[in-house]
Amino acid sequence: MKEELTMIEKNETWILVDRPIHKKVIGVKWIFKTKLNANGNINKYKARLVVKWYSQEPGIDFIDTFAPMSRLNTIKLLLALAAQSTWLDVKSAFFNGILNEEIYDEQPDGFEKEITTNKVYLLKALYGLKQAPRAWYSRLDSHLLSLGFERSMNKGTLYVKYVDKHKPIVLVYIDDLLIISDKEQLVEEFKGNMKDKFEMNELGLLTYFLGMEITRSIYDYFLCQKMFTLKLLNKFAMENYKLVNTPIALGEKLKRTIELKNKW
Repeated sequence: MKEELTMIEKNETWILVDRPIHKKVIGVKWIFKTKLNANGNINKYKARLVVKWYSQEPGIDFIDTFAPMSRLNTIKLLLALAAQSTWLDVKSAFFNGILNEEIYDEQPDGFEKEITTNKVYLLKALYGLKQAPRAWYSRLDSHLLSLGFERSMNKGTLYVKYVDKHKPIVLVYIDDLLIISDKEQLVEEFKGNMKDKFEMNELGLLTYFLGMEITRSIYDYFLCQKMFTLKLLNKFAMENYKLVNTPIALGEKLKRTIELKNKW
């Protein structure tokens, strides 16, 4: 929790101000999550301070909320290349967004700077806000374009830069960035440019991404979702079920039915 608040302060995500008279103040709450590795071991414990988004009113607290999202088939296609690439994770991505609206929130319980009801925070951006993904994407998009990358016309989260015969590719998935290039120098240059602008973690070669495990040998790469499947089976208490080649009810008779309805 202290680390989360340190990042908020470092990114200047909020400013302590007097409570406005004619503006609604939104509450905040803590979300705790245990993040696991591909092998199921605990990677880290994460505390996230989020805004109570359900208190926001459309047209008053937010207008546009849309932000493009990478499709799974695009991710899988690039993973064939990304298995040999670097994976960067942006620390607290939504803290880097800039809001167009004026949003105030309460001081988090137990971490009040001034123990008084007359002081609240004026937000730049924070997790939980409906427009936070859009604000973050807009800022990241502007920065990538300034670095010479071109945004795909069909995939708003895919960026390509043409450097001589090389084509470094960047795929954005919320606050995760996949950097793919056949030239190490271009990867290092990109990481340096991003770290100058944003606080980032370098996670090294890609091994686990969105529930997909990536393993490699000398000759090829292999994608699987073993841990995801086991978690799904465990959720529905099916981990001890008997395995069959064709999971379908025995004796089931299938037939093709064509039903015509008169719409007149």
